[in-house]
Amino acid sequence: MIIMKFGGSSLATPDRMRQVAELVEAAQGRHPCVVLSAMGKTTNALFSAATSAQNGQIDTALATVTVIFSNATAVADELLPEGGLVHSQCHAALAQMRSEVEVLLRGVSLLRELTPRTNDAIVAHGEDISTTLFTALLAQRGLEVALVDARLVLRTDDGFGGASPLRDRIAALAADHIAPPIARGAVVVTQGYVGATERGFTTTLGRGGSDWSAALLGEALRAEEVQIWTDVEGVLTADPRIVPQARPVLVLSAAEAAELAAFGAKVLHPATIQPAVDASIPVTVRHTLRPRGSFTTIDPRKKGVARNAVAALACRGPVTVLTMTSTRMLAASGYLARLFAAFGQLGICIDLVVTAEVSVACTVEPDAPIDRLVAALAGLARVEVTPQCAIVVAVGEGLCHSPRTLERATRALGPIAPELVSFGGNERNLSFVVRYDDMAATMQRLHAEFFGEAGALHSGDGARQQAVPPAVERTIEASQ
Repeated sequence: MIIMKFGGSSLATPDRMRQVAELVEAAQGRHPCVVLSAMGKTTNALFSAATSAQNGQIDTALATVTVIFSNATAVADELLPEGGLVHSQCHAALAQMRSEVEVLLRGVSLLRELTPRTNDAIVAHGEDISTTLFTALLAQRGLEVALVDARLVLRTDDGFGGASPLRDRIAALAADHIAPPIARGAVVVTQGYVGATERGFTTTLGRGGSDWSAALLGEALRAEEVQIWTDVEGVLTADPRIVPQARPVLVLSAAEAAELAAFGAKVLHPATIQPAVDASIPVTVRHTLRPRGSFTTIDPRKKGVARNAVAALACRGPVTVLTMTSTRMLAASGYLARLFAAFGQLGICIDLVVTAEVSVACTVEPDAPIDRLVAALAGLARVEVTPQCAIVVAVGEGLCHSPRTLERATRALGPIAPELVSFGGNERNLSFVVRYDDMAATMQRLHAEFFGEAGALHSGDGARQQAVPPAVERTIEASQ
């Protein structure tokens, strides 16, 4: 069986929802479990309604809810023939959801208190809306479909707003609630992003958590493949908003994908990869509107395969560079431990670290309590603060073993002088810290150097990438 996850942009209009239904119908032979995000900007609207209620603006909150559910009923009317049983059942379910949300918002407004638990109960209705509509659409098309509430399966702790999954429990519950309808040939539809505690309280996995839901269910059900359907043709060689010439990468290792996600690639939630890695399940990233187009396979089975070239670029900023200098550092045992203890005490996370004989430089987030850190390091080091910087990374398995990578990259930067360079910390990452104003130019120059402006899909070594796994080939045929 496979997992098919569709994001909000894939469900934003009735026409797009019909296209998703066609993709699911074409994949019936592979026994899909369909994981859905909320439609369009529904989640943002529900967050806004909850905040309005907390501020005592109940009329504004209810008006937002009216817009959300008016849109949902309009979609139902366009997708389903009026007067039919499926149409009436869908309308009744939407009306019940609207009533639940309004009751929650009135309670928030009355108390002027919005707890994380209540907030999760409110915003989870976005996924409830999309799965209700989509299940009705599949039923209308004559498919056997089972709507499985994610709260029955995706068990989490009580970290409301950013809950942690309990993976062993998820595996057992998936076997109870999802495996049986799949075994009898039904298409299972469930919510992404949403889970529940052991006591049944609704939780959410944090923004972007629907991808994580898909990977967790893939792990639990030992899926053949996890498909992430979105609005780009896979993971691209760079952010297309910065580098219009960016193009899909056919195959990434799990380590490459995780590295890109950590440094700003927007396609994947960073935690998505780990459940698939642990279960050796390939994850494909596909374009919903171009199902026959290019896509990326993130294959955890590709281990230790060095491409010795750049697979893709990513960037993140702004960040702040801290340069700490002290002659006491020279040949002093334990000096760095004392230095970084101050970071730990203040809860400051470090991205990159570069050391020299009497100094050490690192990057931190711009909202870090830098003034408190400088005070804490008084007498230990002199701290120079350089704000408004950015990290630009080139990622590729075996990159540090490619003898000309650093030479080509530094030559490509031309007049751009990096604040820091990090290379060799692992075998797949070359990082430059540049001024934030130079981030776009740095990305464009590196992309032109390593990928050029012409050609087909990048292979990482000048040839076509690894062969597409047989499981993926079957998905291409099903999609077509």
